[in-house]
Amino acid sequence: MNNTQSLPMESTIKLQIDRRDVAVAPGTSILEAARGAGIHVPSLCYMNLRDTCISNLPASCRICVVEVEGRRNLAPACSTRCEEGMKVTTTSARVMNAQKTVLELILSDHPTDCLICPKSGNCDLQEMAARLKIREVPFKGEQSSHVKESSPSIIRDMNKCIYCRRCEMMCNKVQTVGALAAVNRGFNATIAPAFERPLGESECTYCGQCVAVCPVGALTENDHTNRLLADLADPSKTVIVQTAPAVRAALGEEFGLPAGTSVTGRMVSALRALGFDKVFDTDFAADLTIMEEGSELLDRLARFLDGDKTVALPILTSCCPAWVNFFEHHFPDMLDIPSSARSPQQMFGAIAKNWWAREAGVKREDLVVVSIMPCLAKKYECARDEFKENGDPDVNYSLSTRELAGLIKRANVEFDSLPDGDFDRPMGESTGAGVIFGATGGVMEAALRTAHELYTGKKLENVNFESVRGLQGIKKATVDLDGFELKIGIAHGLGNARALLEEIREKRCEYHAIEIMACPGGCIGGGGQPLHHGDSARLKARARALYAEDAGKPSRKSHENPCIIKLYEEFLGKPLGEKAHHLLHTSYFNKGKAIQER
Repeated sequence: MNNTQSLPMESTIKLQIDRRDVAVAPGTSILEAARGAGIHVPSLCYMNLRDTCISNLPASCRICVVEVEGRRNLAPACSTRCEEGMKVTTTSARVMNAQKTVLELILSDHPTDCLICPKSGNCDLQEMAARLKIREVPFKGEQSSHVKESSPSIIRDMNKCIYCRRCEMMCNKVQTVGALAAVNRGFNATIAPAFERPLGESECTYCGQCVAVCPVGALTENDHTNRLLADLADPSKTVIVQTAPAVRAALGEEFGLPAGTSVTGRMVSALRALGFDKVFDTDFAADLTIMEEGSELLDRLARFLDGDKTVALPILTSCCPAWVNFFEHHFPDMLDIPSSARSPQQMFGAIAKNWWAREAGVKREDLVVVSIMPCLAKKYECARDEFKENGDPDVNYSLSTRELAGLIKRANVEFDSLPDGDFDRPMGESTGAGVIFGATGGVMEAALRTAHELYTGKKLENVNFESVRGLQGIKKATVDLDGFELKIGIAHGLGNARALLEEIREKRCEYHAIEIMACPGGCIGGGGQPLHHGDSARLKARARALYAEDAGKPSRKSHENPCIIKLYEEFLGKPLGEKAHHLLHTSYFNKGKAIQER
């Protein structure tokens, strides 16, 4: 963030950094001022949290120390605010020696298994050791010895933790989940759930934002690429894949393409080159989700307007498994409010294994359904018992965008030169409404396009609901449905979700429908996406890519998808019908109670 541009003279602080005149806004840290002026100051614990209005981390790594004229001790640049007339030196011999010593001390208690570490090549500590020319570690001592923990979504190896506390800040201050905190003291200090319980016995939602900000290999996703390769090599298995809308807007970044480059066609070709039997689109299931979730909204509204005071409003979207986990843990008294509709990932799996497999002549047990998702909570969602039939998951497992990129590179697929491919039908047919699911506000906009026409009986000419777009943490809007004012709310990031849920719990709102996504910007900022470190410009570029693809679709309303229409006619019957309810809806559970009983 550059804080030196377009500032009124009376609102600026003037200082010198490395003999360079700099003007910044009050409250700017030396680190932000230096980076805004193009001066590199190394750091491991710093995160740009200005967009969240949350103070930064407590200067825990001490790598960013600088000299400030008139001060005896070196100052941590990330937590030292700029002052008028301050003179700062970032590259003196004293500073560079201090940085080197601090890094050597960190490395003295860090494993040296870089060759097999999941973060190798994308590790801030590794990069900094190379930058500071660390070739040996002079300090020898006791090594940490923590038990490595594996969950369906996240691997925790606290032997690699450098105690930067980024994950703690993200979990507690931004997401307000409260699953991670500093425990123990001295050499035995670590970051963990209370009483050092496993993540599965904590409030963790598996949103993956802790993984996204971890600078080392202490927190990584549970990688399923080798499992996929085994399935692809098994001639007895039919392996199909679905790709979430947000993946296509970010995958190209892993291959050096600018943020916001849509790579839908190349992604399809890459998946086909990897050996999948069919390449389908989760956008198809997003359209299906709108048919069920939108119908549920209209059903609740109709009963409410008829005077039924028992109707649970506002209805909450249920596409995001991390968000579902969050309200199951923190708002168990409100489990009747969310839509019972499954997420698009799980709707796809249910249809694939109960309809497509039959049509294709494939036995359910021989069909492997793989999803490519921007989200680490999707890995956990696949493993939930309610999404299994006789122990067989509807979706066998999920890979992140990062995992897919790594697999494409591993297979020597020249991504940049691939031709555009087309999704297979019928489960690759989708509308523009399906693709915008990947951005905050997109699920609500897609629902409005269908709900408006079904409620009013009139053709919707302008399908762009601009009031629900954008990266504001909480958005509120009123939509005119032919005289009925539908009040909607939208939140992204679990901290913002908590604020809206508290309003509902305290009966301080009059919403009819609310969309919530767990990650910044929605799925485009998911924990499995190429790392963005809070860069709002990158998130905006990804969102633009999705809206551009939506605008270019021949059909932009879910209920106009011909394959969805055919699916209801030939298999499901009608939205909210008996078969649709069995296959496409779910129930929720009091996770807080389950934790207390352990």
